[in-house]
Amino acid sequence: MAQASARHILVSTEAKCNELKAAIEGGADFAQVAREHSSCPSKRDGGNLGTFGRGQMVPEFDQVVFSAPVNVVQGPVKTQFGYHLVEVTSRGD
Repeated sequence: MAQASARHILVSTEAKCNELKAAIEGGADFAQVAREHSSCPSKRDGGNLGTFGRGQMVPEFDQVVFSAPVNVVQGPVKTQFGYHLVEVTSRGD
């Protein structure tokens, strides 16, 4: 089964998500931005979600994690929880 590792930042608005993405693309540290702004408990670990299989996350999140290039920040990704910035850190079979 396919496995992936990812980290994310969860915020309540698309505008905030775009603002944080621009900051990261401008050189801000993803983990630091996650600690300061994410509303997910994973923020304590820099947004790290660990390793998981296909189907373990909500469909919108899953689709990005199993198709996006590794180490490229994706988003905003809208789910029932809010807006995510997602970075796939590794992926394998």
